[in-house]
Amino acid sequence: MNTNSPLTWVILLVIVAAIVAAAWLISREQRRKQSLRLRQRFGPEYGRVVAEKGNQAKAESELIERQRRVERLKIVALTPTDAARFREDWDALQSRFVDNPKGVVVEADDLVRELMVKRGYPMGDFERRAADISVDHPKLVETYRSARAIATRDKEGQASTEELRKAVVYYRALFDELLEVRRPPTEIADRVKVVHS
Repeated sequence: MNTNSPLTWVILLVIVAAIVAAAWLISREQRRKQSLRLRQRFGPEYGRVVAEKGNQAKAESELIERQRRVERLKIVALTPTDAARFREDWDALQSRFVDNPKGVVVEADDLVRELMVKRGYPMGDFERRAADISVDHPKLVETYRSARAIATRDKEGQASTEELRKAVVYYRALFDELLEVRRPPTEIADRVKVVHS
C-alpha cells in the first residue's frame, strides 16, 4: 500500500469519517433512549425538572442522580402491625377534618413524613423529600407538591376549606402509595367528602 498516494489518504479519511459518524450516531441513539427511559419513569416530573434546570442535559443528570441516591437508600416494607397503626392514625386524622380542617392538613403532612421515615426515606428539606419520592412514585410527586403548597398557604391564612380538603386528598393518595394500599382516587375523594359533609 502506497501511503503517499492521494487515493490512499482519501480512503483513510473516508474510513475515519465513517467511524466518527457511526460513533456519533450510536452515542446520539443512546442519549435518545436514555431520555425516553427517564421521561417514561418520571412522567410529568421530567418536564418540571427540564423547565427548572433550563437544559435537558442538566435535568437528566439531576434525575439520574436522584435514581442513584434512592437506590442507595434502604427502603423497607412496613410490618403488618405498623401498616395497621398507620391506617388507624390516618382514619382518625381524617375523621377530625370537619371539626379542624386546618389542623388536619398539618397532621396529614406530619403523618406522611412519619411514614416516609418508617419506610427508610431520609428527612431532608421538602424538595429533597419530593425528589426522593419522584423516583419510585413519579405520578404522585406533583400531588405531594400541591398538598404542600396548600399547607403553606394555609399557614398564611390564605387556603379555603375546599383547598384544605384537596390537600387531604392529595396527602391521602401519597400516603396510600407509601403504605402500599391501593384505593381508587374516587373512593378517597368520596371519603373526604363524607367526612366534610
